[in-house]
Amino acid sequence: MIKPDFSVEIPENLGRLHFVGIGGSGMSGIARMYLQAGFEVSGSDREDSPKLASLRELGATTSVGHDAANAVGADTLVVTSALWPENPEYRYAIDNGIPVLHRSQALAGLTRGKRLVAVAGAHGKTTSTGMLVTGLLGLGESPSFVNGGVIEPFGVSSDGGTGELFVLEADESDGSFLLYDTAVALITNVDTDHLDHYGSLDAFDAAFVEFAEKTREFVAISSDDPGAKRITAQFSADTRVLSFGEAEDATVRVHNILTDGNVTFTLTYQGVDHVATLRVPGHHNALNAAGAVTVLIGLGFDPAAALAAVAEFGGTQRRFDLHGVAAGVSVYDDYAHHPTEVEAALTAARDVVGEGRIIAIQQPHLFSRTMALAGEFAEVLERVADHTVVLDICAAREDPIPGVTGEIVSSRWEDPTRVHYEADWQAAADYVATVARPGDFVVTLGCGDVYKIIPQVLTSLEEHGN
Repeated sequence: MIKPDFSVEIPENLGRLHFVGIGGSGMSGIARMYLQAGFEVSGSDREDSPKLASLRELGATTSVGHDAANAVGADTLVVTSALWPENPEYRYAIDNGIPVLHRSQALAGLTRGKRLVAVAGAHGKTTSTGMLVTGLLGLGESPSFVNGGVIEPFGVSSDGGTGELFVLEADESDGSFLLYDTAVALITNVDTDHLDHYGSLDAFDAAFVEFAEKTREFVAISSDDPGAKRITAQFSADTRVLSFGEAEDATVRVHNILTDGNVTFTLTYQGVDHVATLRVPGHHNALNAAGAVTVLIGLGFDPAAALAAVAEFGGTQRRFDLHGVAAGVSVYDDYAHHPTEVEAALTAARDVVGEGRIIAIQQPHLFSRTMALAGEFAEVLERVADHTVVLDICAAREDPIPGVTGEIVSSRWEDPTRVHYEADWQAAADYVATVARPGDFVVTLGCGDVYKIIPQVLTSLEEHGN
């Protein structure tokens, strides 16, 4: 993988931008914003997709496959940390003196002169960002935003607004969230992850402390998450902190959480109770909503109006997203790729499945993460799902580690009859069809391309049901 150089100054004149991997959820959103701002944009990806088609409609030149010729004429190259140094477009830029910006640097360029609200945390970022954007729009604001997933019902992950506020999902995985000139920070949690980049828990925590202390206005942070509490204790005395969560001393306290269907809860601020029912399920979404409302309160909005606006959030793609029903079995997809996220996604499914069962299809992500967290994944999946199919690992930006496959997760079950390791996707889909019965939920889990197995699962369910 290439190592982004965050010391590179963002050119005042970016000229024509070429995005390597333009179809990614984050990259496509940034490219969309530059197109809306009037820039000439081109990009490439490994395969065509609806995201590429959407960008072409806006005027982007897109190419399928990576080739040095794609970058000819570009003034600035935009890349991600997942790029290999042998990429021909990257090599062309280096050999021809074209500035190379990490996507976070390109995003920072978009936020110049804006009042930036940056959302960070090991999980919950995309949903919380979507809730904030939905809330601001419902309150009559016109924010710019870049999210890691498509926000329903807007149908986009990014858009340019006319107001001063800019809301973005900030990535802590490689430290790039420290680049931004942040006015307001929302920290959903500080669950340990990305130690392949940071090297130690202390360094991971230190990055979040720096992110919080750089904010110009205030930090909204979980009152419940152990990691969040750990770093809050390290903040300097002049850092303005608004906390949210179930803790009795939270600035914005959420309680009486009911998860039978879409989640209902009470939110208390300055002694006044407000009740809301969200359009999305799950205990964790009550906490995500509380975080979004806390930011809105800090920005000066009325608590009741802020909560009502946030409650209209309709979800984001790849977050407990229903893809189809076959033979009475509902098939969902979720981006969860960390044990805490997997637990939240499957618990939300459990809240609404009724008498049905939960069948998880997990695609582990990254060899290093799978090796480090195999036991935690197995414990959560065995405890919350009724049955699990584990696929092979999505390598993403990593080289294989000898002996590390999805089987190191499946081998950790106490009851091996409730788990099945299967590297072949068609065989996995066929196996799910033999296990599932009407009323069950099948949930694919992972931030790789596991969602692509869903058509195979639906077809196998139909064939088995017949």
